[in-house]
Amino acid sequence: MSPAKIFIVDDDVDFADSLAEALESRGHIVELAHSGEEAIQRFHETDFDLAFMDVKLPGINGVESFLEIRKKKPDARVMMMTGFSMVELLNEAIENGALGILEKPLDMNKVISAVADAASDGIILLVDDDDDFSESLKNFLTENNLKVFLAKDGGQAVKALQKNNFDAMILDLHLPVLSGLEVYLNLKRSGNSIPTIIITGYAEKEHSAIESLKKLSVTDCLIKPFHPEQLLSEIEKILDQKTSEA
Repeated sequence: MSPAKIFIVDDDVDFADSLAEALESRGHIVELAHSGEEAIQRFHETDFDLAFMDVKLPGINGVESFLEIRKKKPDARVMMMTGFSMVELLNEAIENGALGILEKPLDMNKVISAVADAASDGIILLVDDDDDFSESLKNFLTENNLKVFLAKDGGQAVKALQKNNFDAMILDLHLPVLSGLEVYLNLKRSGNSIPTIIITGYAEKEHSAIESLKKLSVTDCLIKPFHPEQLLSEIEKILDQKTSEA
């Protein structure tokens, strides 16, 4: 796992120092803040691979700080920490894109797992309403060090893309609510040029939609059933290109 740039926000100085020491011993770069105001300021000034933020902070609490940070940095990746039951606040954080909740005292295995995810090779949005197919594909991609988020319809996909920064999208054409073509057109109109791999089990029926998407610079189109290695190969091309452009 490559070193990650980690931000710890907690007013318990001893706890923050201890967590920082544990992460630094594994080669990660760690910065500390002890208030929500300080965290917001630092997020405006720099980027982090992952932040661990306590919910209970003096002044602006952790969730309020997270929501403010997301206004300026919609792709900010934040894991909330709490030693208290704050159901409504925590639910608000999750609904607005927080990665998850870690309860104190922290399980370091979960901390390291979160860091590994943040420093993984890519974050993928998989949009497909076939639960069995989606879970199977997600498991395969996860085993290959990719972070995968699922959306079951076009509406969920659009919301996910508004709240998170993905490296690539795998988009089924045959979707409820909004078709795959409609989803992609909505994204193009909003200026979102995320690399997209189209998948379909209705190649002949959706021929015109596929041709339209190809003209819009869709990365590739895979016809179901396809071998997962085909998809992995296309994703690797996308990630390699992003790396070379960085």
